[in-house]
Amino acid sequence: MTSRIKDISALEALYPAAVPSSIRKVADHVTPLYRRWIEGARFCILSTVGPEGVHGSPRGDDGPVVRIDSPHVLAMPDWRGNNRLDCLRDIVSDGRAALLFMVPGTNTTVRVNGAAWLSDDAALRQSFAKGDKLPTTVILFDVREVYTQCAKALMRSDIWARDDSAGLPTVGEILSDMSGGVDGGADYDRNYPEYAKPRMW
Repeated sequence: MTSRIKDISALEALYPAAVPSSIRKVADHVTPLYRRWIEGARFCILSTVGPEGVHGSPRGDDGPVVRIDSPHVLAMPDWRGNNRLDCLRDIVSDGRAALLFMVPGTNTTVRVNGAAWLSDDAALRQSFAKGDKLPTTVILFDVREVYTQCAKALMRSDIWARDDSAGLPTVGEILSDMSGGVDGGADYDRNYPEYAKPRMW
């Protein structure tokens, strides 16, 4: 039977002490240099925790994926999606959240940890307007930690120089398989790009 580590001290005994710079680079707010980095990111992963478990959701925009309202507050519009609301339910019920920002071309990532809450304030939603379209809600982040993540994972994967998509099942195929043919299929894959265009925001 595979051994299972159940004790923090046993875990820590397996690894050397944290690299000092990995601690020194942590800020409790968005510094000017971290601001420049975050504002250059159009994509991030939102991670949340709640009574039903944990969730991770990709988030992206055609400019900065979040707005920095102050060194301690980030704002992210919740644009149209599939309405599962997994992360949003977690935020309402728990609030613990993290963001992992990624920028194509660099192996650096930036992590933000803190607490999140939702607002449907009309003026706040209007501040993110895309023409006549508004986000239904806005996610606000109270920043507790900001730091860069070790680049080795992206270096190992060589992610920005690869295209490994050949042979992968499509969403249409997965939907068809999971629904017994009720949803998905080749028509779904063929039509989705045009379907999504007017529903981006």
